[in-house]
Order: sequence, then structure tokens, then C-alpha cells
Amino acid sequence: MPQHSAGEHASDLADQLLRLTKRINHAHRQNFAPVGVTPAQARMLRTVSHSPQPPRMADLAERLGVVPRQVTSLIDALEERGLVRRSPDPANRRVTRIELTQGGFQALEELRQARRAAAQELLAPLTSAQRDELSRLLALLDGRGHGSA
Repeated sequence: MPQHSAGEHASDLADQLLRLTKRINHAHRQNFAPVGVTPAQARMLRTVSHSPQPPRMADLAERLGVVPRQVTSLIDALEERGLVRRSPDPANRRVTRIELTQGGFQALEELRQARRAAAQELLAPLTSAQRDELSRLLALLDGRGHGSA
């Protein structure tokens, strides 16, 4: 059997990660569908919920790394579904802030459950120790790990 060069091995690993990413995205789309939101809308809801105060649309665009028009489209769709609302900033009435509604909080909880179910299904073949090791390796690749065992 021929030996793979380091470059070929890295390329194979990258291909595996891409296939896994596609599986994760597919699982998210399937699990988010019953909640009635897209993965992009789910990400928007999470971003709004993690903000220390209701964010401005410009803040959301910056945090998500998208153009403001994309934020407007996402907020319009979420507002239409009753998951977020636009509200004037009390300190500056010209500024609009985005808040989750009760329906938005409920949708977020359903999304968390759907994400957990998708993760459990995806990670089912791994033991607890293997999951810990995978988490350590992914954190290292993501620049958050220190490489210690």
C-alpha cells in the first residue's frame, strides 16, 4: 500500500472535516425545520440572546460577519414569525434595538433541544473519552487549545 505524503494526509483530513461539516449542516436543517427557522435565523436568535443588551442591527451584522442587508432580511423574517421585535433605544430614539419575544425564547429552547439531539446522533459512535479527545483536538485547531494532554 503506498505511503501518503504529509500534504496528502492533511488534504484527506480536510476532506473528512468538510464531509462532517456537511453532515452537521444537514442534521441542523432537518432538526430546525420543525421549529420553523433556518440555520441562519437560528444563529441570529442565538446572537441576540447572547448580547448583554438588545443589540442594534449594525452590531448584529458585525458579530455575524455579514452585510447589514442580510441582517435586515433575517430580522424581518423573525419579526414576521413573532420571534423578535424592534424597539427604540431609550437613550437615543433614532436607534433601533432587537429583542427576543417570548416566542423567540421558546424557539431558542426548541433549537437547543434539536441541536442536542443532532449532536447526540452524530457523536453516538464515540465513547466519552473519544468525545473529550475530539473536543480537545478541535479546540486546538480552533486556536483555543494549548496542546496539552
